[in-house]
Amino acid sequence: MAADYYEMLGVARDASKDEIKRAFRELARRYHPDVNKDSGAEERFKEINRAYEVLSEPEMRARYDRFGEAGVSGAAGASGFQDMGDVGGFADLFETIFSGFGGMGTAAGGGSSTRRRSSQVRGDDLRLDLRLEFREAVFGGEKEIRIPHMENCETCKGSGAKPGTSASTCSTCNGTGQVRRATRTPFGSFAQVATCPNCNGEGRVIEEKCETCNGVGRRQVRKKLKVTIPAGVDNGTRLRVAGEGDAGLRGGPSGDLYVFLNIAEDAEFERDGTDIHSELRVSYLQAILGCHNEVKTVDGPEELAIPPGTQPGTVLRLEGKGVPKLGNSVSRGDHLITVQVEIPTRLEREEREALEKLAYQKGENVGKGREGGLFGGIFRGH
Repeated sequence: MAADYYEMLGVARDASKDEIKRAFRELARRYHPDVNKDSGAEERFKEINRAYEVLSEPEMRARYDRFGEAGVSGAAGASGFQDMGDVGGFADLFETIFSGFGGMGTAAGGGSSTRRRSSQVRGDDLRLDLRLEFREAVFGGEKEIRIPHMENCETCKGSGAKPGTSASTCSTCNGTGQVRRATRTPFGSFAQVATCPNCNGEGRVIEEKCETCNGVGRRQVRKKLKVTIPAGVDNGTRLRVAGEGDAGLRGGPSGDLYVFLNIAEDAEFERDGTDIHSELRVSYLQAILGCHNEVKTVDGPEELAIPPGTQPGTVLRLEGKGVPKLGNSVSRGDHLITVQVEIPTRLEREEREALEKLAYQKGENVGKGREGGLFGGIFRGH
């Protein structure tokens, strides 16, 4: 079971952003691998970093509260030594740990070695579980769904800035999204690149935010979509709907929507790959003499020939009446019908007399025996 990020930081689920920050700094100072040489300290530090990375960002925290780890997987970087946003980055943490050993250098814009970051971020992929009826899975078709997802704000077109204005280059990092800090310690001088605290790594600053989306550039809406279901899908089939995930940040591409299918059971049919199974009950006379019976298939009623002398449990086949092969709807499996012979528990007098007469003629020992049966006295003289 995945660890709870709130428990990992030792805070309540309704903890404020400042409380989360304080808890993180205290734990990070305790488990930083440059300070704590115990085995497992580095892994613990990575876990703490990941928990703070999610809980310190309001949008990611909201998704985590709603969906758990599945809601933020892929939305943030993998666990490790990440930039630490408004907590001041790795450099501030290093300063806290070694504050008794020397002063800190002054933050400065990144030099020529610092690559300018792209402001665009791809949107998150989304998952939807969709239940289909048995015949919907067999023949496919269109299915209407509704999904909540993030779309670009129509007012600011995803920029986050008030219409008529635009974001400006961050003066602290000169648009790189990073600042470089130098630290002197008894062990030598250290330089560390950290997220710019002024623009939170975006490289730009919005002076006048869009009033519709409060500068985020996106809004959550519930959208209606039509999804094409191919013929022959089965339980666990995954369909990808390109571009229907969350909209990207600052004009970045949208994520994708993944639809996972679950197929309902049917009262008459059972599926095995591309074959369909069902049962047909016939009378003992129909099984003995043979007949033509109407059977149900996914295509509708079909006539099935029951050969004379059909035994209970015999499987008859209707070719090409099964499930289409996924990706090749022309090729279909078969419909396999198991014949169940019904033996009556009670007979009318005339029917019983006819059967006993037949049994007597064939020399079968039925009822109370040949001499004591119903027709024993009648046929004894012939």
